[in-house]
Amino acid sequence: MNTEILSGARIEKALADRLRILFDQIGWLHRWKLEPIPTGQTFDFRVRLSLGDRAEAVLLVECRNELRPSMFRQLLDRSLPTFGDARTVVQVLGLSSVSPRMGELCAEHGWSWFDLAGNCRLDVPGLLHIERSGIPAVHRRARPTANLSTPAAGRVIQALLLPDNAGVRWTQRRLAEHFGDGERPIAEPSLGLVNKVVRFLRDEALIEEGTNGGIRVSDPLKLLFAWRDAYRFDRHVRRNYFTLLQGKKLHAALANFGAGAGGYAVYAVFSAAEMQAPHVRQPKTWLYIREAQIAAFEKAVEAKVVESGENVVVLIPDDDGVFYTGDGGALGENRLACTNEVQTYVDLCRCGGRGAEAAEAVLEQCLKPKWKESGLKV
Repeated sequence: MNTEILSGARIEKALADRLRILFDQIGWLHRWKLEPIPTGQTFDFRVRLSLGDRAEAVLLVECRNELRPSMFRQLLDRSLPTFGDARTVVQVLGLSSVSPRMGELCAEHGWSWFDLAGNCRLDVPGLLHIERSGIPAVHRRARPTANLSTPAAGRVIQALLLPDNAGVRWTQRRLAEHFGDGERPIAEPSLGLVNKVVRFLRDEALIEEGTNGGIRVSDPLKLLFAWRDAYRFDRHVRRNYFTLLQGKKLHAALANFGAGAGGYAVYAVFSAAEMQAPHVRQPKTWLYIREAQIAAFEKAVEAKVVESGENVVVLIPDDDGVFYTGDGGALGENRLACTNEVQTYVDLCRCGGRGAEAAEAVLEQCLKPKWKESGLKV
C-alpha cells in the first residue's frame, strides 16, 4: 500500500484517471465527457453524462488526498454552480481511500463517492447506479485509531450514550472520573485512554463540540453501531446452572443475594431485555456476577453447575463496566438491577440465537424513544 502524500494536482489527475476507467467499463454508456471546472467555481472537475433525450446529468467532483468525517460538513455549505441544460446535478467526493464512515456520511447527504482503488458508490438518478466495495486500498495515510473493543473504551462509550446522561456537558477529565462517583465504584479509564477515544470519535464525526463547551454525541445510532461492531461478548466467562427455584421465588432469592453483593450482580442479556422491552421473552435467567460473588450466588439460589439443561446462565465479566447500570437498570426495591440499555443491546447483538431480534426490540422500544426525549436526533 502506498502511503505517499499526493499533491493537489497529482491527486486530482489520479482520481480523474480512475473515474475514466470506471465509466469506460460501462459498455452502454457512450456519451460522457470529463472536463475542467471554470475558474472561480468550486469543485475540481466535472463529468457530463447524456441522458439520451437532449438533457444532461452533471457530476461535480471534489478531489482530496484525505478528508476526515469530522470535516465533511464543510463541503455541505458551499453553493452549487448552475447548469441550464442539466436535468440532474450530482456531487461526488473522490478520495485516496474512503472509509465506511465517510461512505455513510456521503449517502446520508446525497453525495456519490469513489476512491483510487475503484471502490465507489455513484448514483445518478434516472441513468446509472454503480456500487463496488472490498477492493484493497492502493493509497492510504496512516490515521490515529482507538480500539473500541477494550473494556475501558466501552465505559467511555456507555457514558456518552446512556440516555440518563443526555444533559451532561462532558469534558475528558469528567469522563475519566465519572465511574468512581457512583454507588458501585468502577475502575476509571485513564485520562490518556479517554483522550485517544475522544479524538477518534471526533474524527469519525460521532461526537462534536457542545454549544456550551465540552463534547456531546452527534449521532447516537452510529456510535452505538460502532461499539456493537467492535464489542467482544466472548471475553466473558459463561457458566450454566440449574436451580429448582422459579418465578417469584427465584427473583426474591436473587434480590436477597444482590443486596449483599455490593451491586456487582445484575440481570443481563435476555433477562435484562425482558425488563426493558417487555415483549422479549425466553425461559432462562441471565446474570452478570462478579467472580468473587459466585459462591454466595450458588448458595442463595441453590444452583448447581450443569453441562446441559440449564435454566440460569451466569456471565463472569472480565471488567466491572457491565455493572454501570444507570437509571435504566434500576428495577425498584427488592429487585436485582439489570444492565443499562446500551450494554443490553450490544450483549444481545453478540450472544447468538435470537439475540439480534431482542436487540432490535431494545433499540426501538427503549433507546430510541429515550434519546428522542432527551433531544438527540435518531
